[in-house]
Amino acid sequence: MKHSASAVALSLTAVLALGACSQTTGGSQSTENKDATVTLTYGVWSQQDTMQKLVDEFEKENPNIKVQLQVDPWTDYWTKLQVGAQGGTAPDAFWMLGDRFQVYAANDQLLELDDAIQKAGVDYKAYPQPLVDLFTYNGKHYGLPKDFDTIGLWYNKEIFDNAGVAYPTADWTWQDVKAAAEKLTDSSKGIYGIAAPLNRQEGFYNTIAQAGGSVISADGKKSGYSDPKTQAGLQYWVDFIQKGQSPTLEQFADTEAVAQFENGKVAMYYGGSFYAQRFYENSALRSKVNVTILPKGEKRATVINGIQNVGYSKSKHPEELKKFLVFLGGKKAAEIQASTGAVIPAYENTQQAWVSSMPEFNLQAFLDQIPDSVVYPVSANTAVWNKFEETDLAPAWEGKESVKDASDKLADQMNDALAKE
Repeated sequence: MKHSASAVALSLTAVLALGACSQTTGGSQSTENKDATVTLTYGVWSQQDTMQKLVDEFEKENPNIKVQLQVDPWTDYWTKLQVGAQGGTAPDAFWMLGDRFQVYAANDQLLELDDAIQKAGVDYKAYPQPLVDLFTYNGKHYGLPKDFDTIGLWYNKEIFDNAGVAYPTADWTWQDVKAAAEKLTDSSKGIYGIAAPLNRQEGFYNTIAQAGGSVISADGKKSGYSDPKTQAGLQYWVDFIQKGQSPTLEQFADTEAVAQFENGKVAMYYGGSFYAQRFYENSALRSKVNVTILPKGEKRATVINGIQNVGYSKSKHPEELKKFLVFLGGKKAAEIQASTGAVIPAYENTQQAWVSSMPEFNLQAFLDQIPDSVVYPVSANTAVWNKFEETDLAPAWEGKESVKDASDKLADQMNDALAKE
């Protein structure tokens, strides 16, 4: 799974139609006749094998409820979901991300779950609090966290060894990264010390928080981009490009940053826990790389994000749907996910199986950062100002504008957009 910043900025506007919503074998009496069989649909964009294991386990425990898994590629998924939610044909259950959640909740397209969660005796303390907050709207809960991801400092041990540089540790600061990037950069071999793409979740959202700045105010009403501390978090990345220690924005357009890291052209990469399985399955890369916690700026911080399982408010089978959603957010479902290595499950004390599934990597680093995690910045219509982040900050990354000028412009546009929400 990848919750990349560039992907989250994709437009919600779409023209494709979604397939049919849930059907029943037993007819409309399904919620009244305990012997009737109800079929729910479950929309996802990846992890098909793992999700099928969850479905199989749920069906074993609930023989009168069948679940049809619907898997669509990322772009198609959001296109179909928007049209389906508006037109009454969305899947019964589906994945949701924090930056899109409020749009669906505000339009009454999500099933409120507080009664079902309370009835099941679920304790919200079983999940990282920032994830619970991210998917709470007007004091109501519309799902339970499925998984989460934090960001770590991935590094290529072979490049470090060749340059005679000690591997990063949990004690590293920004200054340590800057010193290492200079030593690791070897233009004669086309090797860069670090990758500094224009990336939200894996990049500047983390350093903004580490510098003591903010992307958006706590109430979601004001941009934080005019704050000098926020701008310091952006300058951190721009400096690497200006010094020739990172590929340029143009080079990232040709080959994405994670691919350049995999190809051995970049020594350090701020990357999510969601890359662990991808790197691990690359047999040529597995022994060469490892990961540690993010370096400290003014303070420690990492962005936390994740998937929430939510339900469609117009589902024909709300009671069965609630039962399925509570199961998906429970301990057993989390343990199944952890055993596959696909993601870090959100349920407490179930993550160790994920850490152990790839012992060559220091995956504990991603869990150690949970106490310092900050919630992914969102508002009622995040996608609008996400676009401004890309267009306004790009000139700073390209060296055409100062970080201050680009950020101040972004703050003005973002504030205008927030005022219209």
